[in-house]
Amino acid sequence: MNIVNYIHNATQLSKVAIEKTLTLFDEACTIPFIARYRKEVTGNLDEVELSQILKNKTEFEALIKRKKVIIKAVKEQGLLTSEIEDKIATFTNINDLEDFYLPYKKKRSTKAEIAKKNGLEPLAKMIMSQNITNFNATVNRFINSEIDTVEKALEGAKHIMAMWINERSDIRNSLRQQLKNKAVISAKVVKKIENDENALKFKDYFSYQELLNKIPSHRLLAILRAENLGFIKVNLQVDQEDIIKGISKRIIKSNNQCAEQIEKAILYSYKNHLFPSLSKEALNLAKEKADDKAIAIFAKNLKQLLLAPPLGEKNILAIDPGYRSGCKIVCLNKQGDLVHNETIYPHPPQKELIKASKKITTLVSAYKIDAIAIGNGTASRETEYFIKKLRFNSDLQVFIVNEAGASIYSASKIARDEFPNYDVTVRGAVSIGRRLADPLAELVKIDPKAIGVGQYQHDVNQAKLKEALDSVVESCVNNVGVNVNTASVQLLSYVSGIGNSIAENIVDYREKNGALTNRNQLKEIPRLGAKAFEQSAGFLRIKNGENPLDNSAVHPESYAIVSKMAKSIRTKIYELIANENLIDKIEVSKFITNEVGLPTLNDIINELKKPGIDPREKAKVFTFNKNIKSINDLREGQLLPGIVNNITNFGCFVDIGIKESGLVHISNLTNKFVSDVTEVVSLHQQVIVKVLEVDIPRKRIQLSMNYK
Repeated sequence: MNIVNYIHNATQLSKVAIEKTLTLFDEACTIPFIARYRKEVTGNLDEVELSQILKNKTEFEALIKRKKVIIKAVKEQGLLTSEIEDKIATFTNINDLEDFYLPYKKKRSTKAEIAKKNGLEPLAKMIMSQNITNFNATVNRFINSEIDTVEKALEGAKHIMAMWINERSDIRNSLRQQLKNKAVISAKVVKKIENDENALKFKDYFSYQELLNKIPSHRLLAILRAENLGFIKVNLQVDQEDIIKGISKRIIKSNNQCAEQIEKAILYSYKNHLFPSLSKEALNLAKEKADDKAIAIFAKNLKQLLLAPPLGEKNILAIDPGYRSGCKIVCLNKQGDLVHNETIYPHPPQKELIKASKKITTLVSAYKIDAIAIGNGTASRETEYFIKKLRFNSDLQVFIVNEAGASIYSASKIARDEFPNYDVTVRGAVSIGRRLADPLAELVKIDPKAIGVGQYQHDVNQAKLKEALDSVVESCVNNVGVNVNTASVQLLSYVSGIGNSIAENIVDYREKNGALTNRNQLKEIPRLGAKAFEQSAGFLRIKNGENPLDNSAVHPESYAIVSKMAKSIRTKIYELIANENLIDKIEVSKFITNEVGLPTLNDIINELKKPGIDPREKAKVFTFNKNIKSINDLREGQLLPGIVNNITNFGCFVDIGIKESGLVHISNLTNKFVSDVTEVVSLHQQVIVKVLEVDIPRKRIQLSMNYK
């Protein structure tokens, strides 16, 4: 099977589209570039479909690589035939391939191998044939100095037969199916830690069992985490008697002494070979599926977080609130530069309210502050209350900003390089302010796992998680577009075709030569060659540049088309920009060529109407219930405003303005059955929730959105 057929069978996408997409990948084109600027080539495939092709391409290449290794190994043993090579070529599933290779795999000194060296393989074959007329006499023929009893001869033959049974692909696949459909995962507490405070978090699994194919992904990951921590023991269970009967029916065709020995070999093979390896495989497969679900939810959450509404270019006063250590204040200009910092102490134990009030009002006036950002950590609500009581000369908006991961950023090399002369508290406050101005630009500086959207991020496959999250960040950055003259190295590095090295070169170029005034200057940047220019130019914006198209998503390769469009209605490009009356006069169909079709032309028209417009919504102020300041203020039945701040596959967590977020279980989202939480809520969604239960000792809050 070739790669196109392999991907087609996995995705059901057009073979022509797959083939052309693979060519683009081979030419080092990125998914954002292909999805945006090569729609005619791929048949308008979106990023999800392109990602599926890339994923299956990687799987196919891994399969081919494994086949080559196996062919080489069999050949080195002198066993390779054209029939074996042809058989290997037919496999499209890695498990089937490995099952086929099992008999040829070099084995360590197992009991079966030792028995074969002692000359017992012919005896094993005769027993398996089940056609021995004089059983005892036949076995006695194999007695020698090494095998000096009948029992030892039969024991050796059993090990050889057990090995053969283990290597039969039909038996392995049958057991796989049994494990898939009927395996029960069970967990039992390790007695010595059952009263351990940390272990009690997993108390629900101290005595637990459930069908493996029914267990929700979050529950499986929780159980496996508890096992890794040494709190519980986990096992898979199936009906052994039923499986043994099934294997026996496949092999035993007689009712004699041979059958008796084969039954022993089957039981031994099952207990020592088949079940240990295939139950581990089944659990690994279940874990892999659970990982994929957890990663998918994490990726969705991250995308929503990165595309959260920005306030835009405003003068911002940001506050990292605290009690004893005070509230760290920074003032940022419209470009996000730090222009002032200091600390105030409006809360106990100092409670310098008058001094703090004067300082805030003075700074707001001096730096022409447009908005105030307050981190949502310790003393957040008290600081918000303090700020909102102040009187300002202008109408200021006050925002509560999620500061998850800000401490990670403030201690990072990135933060040290940005602010070498300031401590972590100042850097953290800057991050809070910049998150309000542009969440995407600031959050790309932080490891997504530290942002706090998702669950079990440390338990899932880390390589898969990184790949998925990097893909999300890349997609978001390119979807929004990047101002090439103000973007950080971290933000630029996610632009299609750029990477960290070229991103650093862009920043160096800006520092030496000043702001870029047109996209062609990108070609002067070291290592930004023709391919990198092709992949990145459409996503890099130049505001107030020489060419108005440079601040749009129109690719430079299409500038000539826009020029022809303008000429067709006797106007200039700069007059065409954002002028819908003029744009609507263009007869788009006249510009269709063999290379450029309607999808690209429609994209150009849409971009001309709103060039460089940020696709994200604008940030909006949200107000929590001012009477709820801690978990102790909650009462069952209360209706409270909140913001969805995390989504899992079993529900969503809602920030109601206190330290602890409340859980809306999936069953309490609506009055209808919900299979996918993300179909009902999204990150940052503003909701009204009802308090169902408050567990103060465990700091758990149960909420409901289904209260009408």
